[in-house]
Amino acid sequence: MGRFLKFENVTFAYDGMERPLLEGVTAHFPEGCWTGVVGANGCGKTTFLRLATGVLEPQRGSVSSLGSAIAVEQRTDFPPADYEDFMDAVDSEAILWRARLGIGPDLAGRWDTLSHGERKRIQIGAALWRNPGVLALDEPTNHLDAQAKDALLNALRSFRGAGLVVSHDRDFLDALCSQCVFIFPPAATVRPGGVTDGEREDRREQEFARDRDEQARGEARRLRDSAHRQFEAAQQLAAKNKAARNRKIPANDHDGRAKRNLAKLTGKDAWAVTKSASLARRASKAEAARSRLHPRKEYETGFWLDGSEASSRNVVLSVEAGAIGIGCGRTLRFPDLRVAPSDRIALTGPNGIGKTTLLRHILKFANVPEEKLLVVPQEITAEESAKILAEAKALHDDMLGRVMTSVSRLGSRPGRLLQSEVPSPGEVRKLLLALGVNRGIHLLVMDEPTNHLDLSGIECLEEALADCPCAMIVVSHDRRFLSRIVEKEWRLEKEGQGNVSLRCLEFA
Repeated sequence: MGRFLKFENVTFAYDGMERPLLEGVTAHFPEGCWTGVVGANGCGKTTFLRLATGVLEPQRGSVSSLGSAIAVEQRTDFPPADYEDFMDAVDSEAILWRARLGIGPDLAGRWDTLSHGERKRIQIGAALWRNPGVLALDEPTNHLDAQAKDALLNALRSFRGAGLVVSHDRDFLDALCSQCVFIFPPAATVRPGGVTDGEREDRREQEFARDRDEQARGEARRLRDSAHRQFEAAQQLAAKNKAARNRKIPANDHDGRAKRNLAKLTGKDAWAVTKSASLARRASKAEAARSRLHPRKEYETGFWLDGSEASSRNVVLSVEAGAIGIGCGRTLRFPDLRVAPSDRIALTGPNGIGKTTLLRHILKFANVPEEKLLVVPQEITAEESAKILAEAKALHDDMLGRVMTSVSRLGSRPGRLLQSEVPSPGEVRKLLLALGVNRGIHLLVMDEPTNHLDLSGIECLEEALADCPCAMIVVSHDRRFLSRIVEKEWRLEKEGQGNVSLRCLEFA
């Protein structure tokens, strides 16, 4: 019997949640099929993977699978439990996976000095080596350069179990996945094809639902208005009827004309009441039909940086030419580095070449007040994330409101964020940006800013940074993203004996 994974009527909520994160989810994930798990930061994608691999149990429904299950978390804080065994193994499978993912013997025994891209490849390689029935990967392309991403894609295509992958990388999902789960709490919908096909189908369904919703809302409003007019007419007729009853019938009304008129008036009164009630019932039916359509609420996006401004100083960072060690006896040499108040600079180079080490060194020479410098690091631990969220919650109401509005405009729902104890890696990045923007920064430094961000968040971030007036230094492998926001490039390149040099260029 082949390996598989099945969700049947699954409902799950964390303690303290007012509503389930997932409710009534049914889905099937067959052997040899990769399924993308797609949705906004904080919507429950990681929770979905943990349910799939047995880390969490549903409150209702069931999750069943055949074969073992492994989840590779998106954080790279700690090595996998079998890190050393995988690196030392000499069986053909271990050798094959290490070769496919470019994991050389020089990466053994020094987890703390590895780049996050190197760590990520080892995490995934060790999981593939164990040949699970179900493999769940959370943001596997984070930190990977283009060459490493291609190697990962080819490796995952040879996996024969049931695979689930959370990723913000649309091209990667389209190339790997034969179906996608779209999560809009508490619903999760499976659609065939990659994320592009699924999003296209979702847009069609939402446009249809919004059109039907608008029609139903208009019909209900029209019926309610008509019912109200009929009710007012009934009240006026009732008043006229009462006045007529209070008048004496003339003594000379021998043919009973007044009595007949009064009877007609009373009949009109009853008809108006009946008509009003009928219209109200039809309006209720239209509103009930509308409640079954479920068009999603559309939120305003377009993150703004109104609080940011260029520094009045001539230079916001200045470092004299020099060299620093980057491990294993290697040296990184750099020329004089200057950052003007409105410079937009990309720091680029392959995995493990020393970008983060250089960044950490040059930030010692930042020429801005501490509160005017915002650094968004490549990885933020769970402990640090919880601390950042706690600091945000402690803000006074006006400032917290402005920060949460900024978070909302990056595509996340503030209510779910404030209910959590530890924000997701994507949410904490949005929160850091929102906090920095609302205090008016002069220098923004981001190390792989698109890592962990959902697709809509990346688009919002691109739009915001394109018009940002402050200085920026951005480390990223995503040249399409960089092309929209930077003008200069500091490119790290390998020299002989593993040494590295920095070249200052115009971005192209």
